[in-house]
Amino acid sequence: MTEPSFSTPSPVISLVLRLLTFISILISLIILTTNSATIVVNSTELKLRFKDVYAYRYMLFALVVGLAYALLQIVFGIYHVSMGKRISSSGESLLQFDFYADKVMSYILATGTGAAFGATLDLKEVFSELGSTYNNFFNKGSAAASFILFAFMFTAISSVFSSLALPKKL
Repeated sequence: MTEPSFSTPSPVISLVLRLLTFISILISLIILTTNSATIVVNSTELKLRFKDVYAYRYMLFALVVGLAYALLQIVFGIYHVSMGKRISSSGESLLQFDFYADKVMSYILATGTGAAFGATLDLKEVFSELGSTYNNFFNKGSAAASFILFAFMFTAISSVFSSLALPKKL
């Protein structure tokens, strides 16, 4: 026999965390996808976009997956708050799905953050001699990575809450 933990956080708090995750990911996605720089070298114009940096492509993957997951969890959270019960499948609630999916999503967002910060720091040093145009490009990359870091932190907190929501075995 199982029973829910008495230390389960409020569904409203979980929903707020999901909304903060969604907003952070959306801001990061906007910054990342609009980021570009143009520089002239030997009368040749070169354009650098986020998709030219492999780590930024991975961050885009993490953002898209994270955005879809956050949206799904927001829908579940709104249902939970408005109806007072969780969405269930065959009589069993989706607590285990939340538990495992939160863990996986946390890792995806964390690796996206790490890849973006690492590439930004390394490439910013390499391109520092080419002027402020590239510096601005990598500063925007760093800003996008900062917002995905916030999304990771909100998802990690949600992950702890989903752990607390799992039923305790007697």
